[in-house]
Amino acid sequence: MKLRTKKFSLMVIDLAEKLPNLSACRVIANQIIRSGTSVGANYRAVCRARSDKEFISKMNIVLEESDETLFWIEIIIEKNWIERPILEIIWKEANELTAIFVSSLKTVNKRINN
Repeated sequence: MKLRTKKFSLMVIDLAEKLPNLSACRVIANQIIRSGTSVGANYRAVCRARSDKEFISKMNIVLEESDETLFWIEIIIEKNWIERPILEIIWKEANELTAIFVSSLKTVNKRINN
């Protein structure tokens, strides 16, 4: 997952660099780079969690950032700023990562609540 989230960060940077040179795109490029690269950076912190409580706290940050990245991708899709096939690849990966993070949180929450 470390490698996958790092690859996702690189995909997000590549996506932001393809955005048109419009003022709104520059704002969204900054936002999506911030949230998208945060997924990988914060996932690394999850891997160093010393307790279930710390894992949950850090994983919730990763989940928030991946969901925010999905939001920005959806905005880019709806504005038609980039060709849809390019966006579908990163949108699919963002959705899969988000689902994995949700599943991990559910598993740990179930374990500590039983």
